[in-house]
Amino acid sequence: MSGTPFTIKPFGQTALLLEWPKRVEVDILMDILGFREYLLKRHLLGPDWELTPVYHSLTLINRSDPAAIRAIIELLPKWYSSLPAHHTPETQYWELPVCYEAALAPDLIEVSEKLGMDPQEVIEAHTGQPYRVYGIGFLPGFLYLGGVPEVLKLERRAEPRLHVDKGSVGLAGAQTGIYPQVSPGGWHIIGSCPVPLFTPDKTPPCVVAPGDQVRFRAVERAEYDLHKLESEIGIYNYKTGHSSA
Repeated sequence: MSGTPFTIKPFGQTALLLEWPKRVEVDILMDILGFREYLLKRHLLGPDWELTPVYHSLTLINRSDPAAIRAIIELLPKWYSSLPAHHTPETQYWELPVCYEAALAPDLIEVSEKLGMDPQEVIEAHTGQPYRVYGIGFLPGFLYLGGVPEVLKLERRAEPRLHVDKGSVGLAGAQTGIYPQVSPGGWHIIGSCPVPLFTPDKTPPCVVAPGDQVRFRAVERAEYDLHKLESEIGIYNYKTGHSSA
């Protein structure tokens, strides 16, 4: 590949920040993920390296050897130029159940009123398309899902909650996401997902990865309760498939 679309910035003593153009685009994300996979397979080998992609950046971390970070600064553009053309990593497609009943969706009515839609139209719009995983944070396993349709875009809540339940599905701006644990939060809660996305004692702990696609499927409370029980005893069967970038 020709040209280097990213800038390289020091990020403390043990990390570098590679920044692509600051746009939320699938092509940019796939380029980052492809380069990350290439680096881990060809150049940055071993457990000391941690490469974290999110939106339009890639953070390279090596806490055990700060000198290793400085040594690769001039090599990164060369390595990028050797990346095979049209190299994109394999990603997964996930279908996740969500219950939108009032007891689990405290903001659904308010959201529908603000958007000039009835609640069922909000649900249909939210489940009507897949979303791309652009990053994971601010909590372990919190998926930042981009691609929210225009009809569902609205600002964060004016007053964040101190307590958002685990599994809550929220909307904020052009994003939707699932709270993987109890947390404060300022997103509009329109439903709940009964299956865990982050399990610390598993490898990897987060079943969904950046670049994957997620689609929500509306379920009634009885099915929600069933999947929650299945998850608690470890027999829930995640519905997955190959995702075309």
